Amino acid sequence: MSDNIKKFLKYSISFILVILSVYLVSIGIDYNELWIAIISANYIWVIVPIPIMLLSHLFRAMRWRTILKPFMQPKSLFNLFSAVMVGYAINNILPRGGEFVRPYVYAKRENVSYTSVFATIIVERVIDVITLLILFAISFLLLKDKIISALPPNIHPENFFYITVPLITIIILSLYRPFFETVLKLFIKPFSEKLHNIILDKFNKFRKGLGIIKKPGEYARILIESTAIWICYALPMYIMFYSFNFTEKYGLGLDDALLLLIIVGVGVTIAPTPGAIGVYHWLILTAMVSLYKIEKEYALAYATVTHGINFLVQIIFGGLFILRERITKIPTNELAGTDE
Repeated sequence: MSDNIKKFLKYSISFILVILSVYLVSIGIDYNELWIAIISANYIWVIVPIPIMLLSHLFRAMRWRTILKPFMQPKSLFNLFSAVMVGYAINNILPRGGEFVRPYVYAKRENVSYTSVFATIIVERVIDVITLLILFAISFLLLKDKIISALPPNIHPENFFYITVPLITIIILSLYRPFFETVLKLFIKPFSEKLHNIILDKFNKFRKGLGIIKKPGEYARILIESTAIWICYALPMYIMFYSFNFTEKYGLGLDDALLLLIIVGVGVTIAPTPGAIGVYHWLILTAMVSLYKIEKEYALAYATVTHGINFLVQIIFGGLFILRERITKIPTNELAGTDE
């Protein structure tokens, strides 16, 4: 399949997801009431969380530094933060594009292997999934009845177990060097020794980025930094409850903000769109109406405002770091072959 066809399919799927989610969000909405809900919000509580949002990105840069340490000594936390912000800005244009651009930016600035740095992004995503599952378990214990009542009748929480366990098993096996080398020898080397050597070289560089797995002494630090990241994700959502008086009217607290965050995290992971546009709004709207019986217009107003401020922060600050890194185009095609 050519790169152009892959790009077309990727963008088409994202476009369809945006259109579908926007359509689902618009069903039964009174737009006059929605506009009143948006303009009547207390925007002081929208501005207050901005430093916390930036702090969450700083904590992500700090955790990334911890993951990088086993195979290199990061010279500057600011360079890591810069790459993180560039990645977030790109994600608002290309879904998941920032996951490739972020290691590219950092590898280029620090003159290190892109493949090894990219491997640390994979480690990050695995850590995020594990953290998400732990947070879901905690929220399920605290809000079990609400969660079950909001789920469709044919979906049960235990089904996630049957999906995630085989997936994690496959990932672990593919990263186990003897297993991977055996697969290469059986299926690649007989047909092309050159391709076998190229893939093996890439795999060895990739495994360097997984060095943190062999450092159990760093697990506690990663746990603390991961917890800090997710707390700084949940706090802005909780603070912005005050913009719409949800804390007093519906009794929403930090645990509810965490639950909404988990729902969004799972949904956006499954169905990514540029900047989570549409999907984020539909997930928040559906959850607030199902779990808390909030009016659709006010639920959508909350989703629009919270998404809007996050989007602006990432675009503005990410844009400034794009200028710092002197990125004139989004590097995608050449990433796979970049190691310097």
